[in-house]
Amino acid sequence: MLLIILLLVSVLFIVISTTKFKLHPFMALLLAAIGFGLFSGMPLPEIVTSVNNGFGTTIGYIGIVIVAGCIIGTFLEESGGAYIMAQKLMKLVGEKHVPLAMVILGYFVSIPVYADSGFIVLSPLNKALSKKAKISLAGPAIALGLGLTITHCLIPPTPGPIAAAGILDADIGLVIMVGGVVSFFAVMAAWIFATKFASKVFIDPNPDKSEEEIIEQAKEAPSALKAFIPIVIPLLLIVMKSLSDFPTNPLGTGFIKTLFGFIGEPVIALIIGVFFAFRLPKKFERSMLSTTGWVGKALLSSAVIILITGAGGAFGMVLRNSGIADILGSSLSEINLSIWLPFIIAASLKSAQGSSTVAVITTASIMAPLMLILGFDSPLEKALVISAIGAGSMVVSQLNDSFFWVVTQFSNMNVKTGLKLHSLGTLVCGCTSMLVVWMIHLLFC
Repeated sequence: MLLIILLLVSVLFIVISTTKFKLHPFMALLLAAIGFGLFSGMPLPEIVTSVNNGFGTTIGYIGIVIVAGCIIGTFLEESGGAYIMAQKLMKLVGEKHVPLAMVILGYFVSIPVYADSGFIVLSPLNKALSKKAKISLAGPAIALGLGLTITHCLIPPTPGPIAAAGILDADIGLVIMVGGVVSFFAVMAAWIFATKFASKVFIDPNPDKSEEEIIEQAKEAPSALKAFIPIVIPLLLIVMKSLSDFPTNPLGTGFIKTLFGFIGEPVIALIIGVFFAFRLPKKFERSMLSTTGWVGKALLSSAVIILITGAGGAFGMVLRNSGIADILGSSLSEINLSIWLPFIIAASLKSAQGSSTVAVITTASIMAPLMLILGFDSPLEKALVISAIGAGSMVVSQLNDSFFWVVTQFSNMNVKTGLKLHSLGTLVCGCTSMLVVWMIHLLFC
């Protein structure tokens, strides 16, 4: 009980210190991580180790990806490529449907790509579309973030769902089918939330540049095909890696698998994208690569994002190592709530420690010995349990989740706005998904 109270106090501290007292989120997260560790009774050396490991592990996974994504984004913006991309997509979706386009784009991208990487790669395009449509960045940004979240939590071959299928001995094809049905309704909820609620909050998609400046810039812009390549190529490479890693080995087990296993790693794929981005300016100058040029500008903008994301990882690691996830999981597993039980356990774990993948895998491990006791023994029921776990792992993305900081920092949101829009949006999508799971369970089980 003490750990749960401390968690609530820590979250409250972060919210108040960053909104009312304007403390930088990096400092607020670090102080919350250390404070939680001290008051929870963790050994002092373990607190230090948890903070260092949490920060280092998070940055080790996503740091270079953020830098490379920022470089691609800067070259797309400065060359006018993002504007040309926006023009082409606007003709397809119409100015009134930018959030719908982004939620669908996020939905498909997140099947093979981590949500963090997908948001970083698509962020420049998102801003350009919003600027072109003359609408707030909030609606499309939240739509993109939720679209990425939905498939990240529900559809294999993302790590969480495919790991859960293995732990619970579920049929992956059936998991994909059930997840597809559930995610359809979640996408509809995300679109409605983004257009009817999030879009009411105004966020300038590009506060440093006017529409006239972007149009002037577009006169020297590359072709639309050339502009799409730095985004599309990395995504395709990451998709190919996912295919090569699939248990059926569709690309074989030899050189091709090894090749795509390397170039499809997000870090390598994004670096390849950076080299394609260097081809965007009509007149390339070496000064663009300098500390005062476009690369230097990208590095400066990425530094803050990396630090905040790393601090969020440190906070999450301290929570994880404190044992709060085990306490919540074991307590809730003693209560028989039928198909709602895996959802509640996963939601508690997600909210407590931040990682959707950790929440999915931990909940599946807790549920494994309970499946026969609860009567979840048919293939459909196993697939529904995994979808229920996935729905719970969306609830909610907040301060201890690195994706929360990626979404807010790349979308010019402060902490208060991020909680109001992104966190609430994940709650809406998670609960919608669970209601669909519950209805399917009532009808067919």
